[in-house]
Amino acid sequence: MSCALTQDYSFGCDVGAGGNKEAYFIEKENIVSYTESSGTLTAITKATGKVFRKYQLVLETSVWTETITGNRQNGTNFYAQAGTVIINKQQVAVRNEIMLLAKNQLVAVVKDNNGFYKLYGRDDGLMLLAGTADTGTTWADRNGYTLNFTGNERELAPFVSDAVVATLQTPG
Repeated sequence: MSCALTQDYSFGCDVGAGGNKEAYFIEKENIVSYTESSGTLTAITKATGKVFRKYQLVLETSVWTETITGNRQNGTNFYAQAGTVIINKQQVAVRNEIMLLAKNQLVAVVKDNNGFYKLYGRDDGLMLLAGTADTGTTWADRNGYTLNFTGNERELAPFVSDAVVATLQTPG
């Protein structure tokens, strides 16, 4: 059987933490290839001169979700990916960059609060299809942007090795 289960699962010694620390974005068209080994990317080849752009994430505001979606009758299964990024303080440069994000199919590498990196939008890309620019009402309200990225993939997001992360902002 080609889909035979391969391992057991038991609780680990430590607990995890929710949330995300940073996200790196690049246009999907600027990814040349990936090398993967057992669910972890060991290489990402970028187009010449291209880099991932780093976005620091506001503590306890960003979430990335993968929803397993299947249909038994049709024999289909896919993973709906969704990410929310919060950017505080509306600024001209940020506004202009958001408009560029919205015009592209994207790939994102996201670091969670456990120190793990995962790649979203690997094959079919992510799109910035919804979001808001809010001024807030009271002095304590957030003034900034909420960006909602979505995509569908055939597999769960792969993890990304630390060696690959170290090269994300090095030109391809």
